[in-house]
Amino acid sequence: MANFVKPYKNDPFVGHLSTPITTSSATRAILGNLPAYRPGLSANMRGLEIGMAHGYFFTGPFTLLGPLRNSEIANLAGFMSAVGLICILGVGLASYGNVSFDGSEKGDSIQTKQGWQKFTGGFMVGAFGGALFSFLLLNYL
Repeated sequence: MANFVKPYKNDPFVGHLSTPITTSSATRAILGNLPAYRPGLSANMRGLEIGMAHGYFFTGPFTLLGPLRNSEIANLAGFMSAVGLICILGVGLASYGNVSFDGSEKGDSIQTKQGWQKFTGGFMVGAFGGALFSFLLLNYL
């Protein structure tokens, strides 16, 4: 039997294991196209794209699995629950940015305080829009 799992770049002190999945070019291409790693995006656009995807998918579990799932206001309850979760996530993102980055660096990278604030703002707008879009789809289609 072949040994598929070995230390990354044959260095056991790196703390990462090299497997056919983690070191494949397909995995690298998929991860490279995610908005967090895609080159050329501003921090605001990264947050907007990530927020839209998350907001769109937050409404469904609350609607289908929430305590009001069998009522006539299940879609509204799912949407409002998603909005509540988005607000909690926004506070968490803002708190993380305030304690992780000092204000000395300027720029649009999400590795700076100013860039993280833009990312958080974009996330909030995108998540609210995605949740509203999924609510409208559930209600009117």
